[in-house]
Amino acid sequence: MKVVATDSAPKAIGPYSQAIVMNGMVFVSGQIPIDPATGNLIDGPIADQTKRVMTNLAAILEAAGASLAKVVKTTVYLKDMGDFAEMNEVYGNHFPDHKPARATVQVAKLPRDVGVEIDCIAFL
Repeated sequence: MKVVATDSAPKAIGPYSQAIVMNGMVFVSGQIPIDPATGNLIDGPIADQTKRVMTNLAAILEAAGASLAKVVKTTVYLKDMGDFAEMNEVYGNHFPDHKPARATVQVAKLPRDVGVEIDCIAFL
């Protein structure tokens, strides 16, 4: 088991790793829309939040030796399912060549009261 950590994505804000690599797979922890350069939340429209989350996921995957092109499964957590279409458009732009398996759920609350969190599993 190998721990993945990069300064190109937000540092873990709890007792977890940005990602773990094991048996040729990368398990990326849920990412919220934090700009790693400033530590500030992106709290604008859900499209802006989703773009930041996807950028964070891509940075962690790159640090692990993978990429968004190798993602096989994601889970999207939305504070408001009414934001689904806007999130989905941005999300889909990050997967132009393949569409990973995905679950999308509405939750009562997310860390730091953000609108979206996404985690993923990829292969190396």
